[in-house]
Amino acid sequence: QVQLVESGGGLVQAGDSLRLSCEASGSTFSRYGMGWFRQAPGKEREFVATITSNGLLTSYADSVKGRFTISRDKSKNTVYLQMNSLKPDDTAVYYCAASGRGAIIATLWAEYDNWGQGTQVTVSS
Repeated sequence: QVQLVESGGGLVQAGDSLRLSCEASGSTFSRYGMGWFRQAPGKEREFVATITSNGLLTSYADSVKGRFTISRDKSKNTVYLQMNSLKPDDTAVYYCAASGRGAIIATLWAEYDNWGQGTQVTVSS
């Protein structure tokens, strides 16, 4: 099991940037593929971005491609989501998750075993 704690959410204006962080503890961070998902009010949780355990592969939802960047720092047991050119449609609770699939890209929420508590991102127009 790995415990995940997100931080970095907040209220910003359209066009601004935010960086979300997710710190992992309790297990070997380098074993896990890491992902970010989000859930807006009244909508289902959706995939945002993922990075494999070795950091070599990433994948993004079409809606964030070119604006968001996922990265990981094994020395800090932390995964990041850099979000640029934010839009009101990006407003959601953002969740960090860990996948036991390791070096294989995982884009489905069912592939993730451990979840953080979420951090709110609100983008005003």
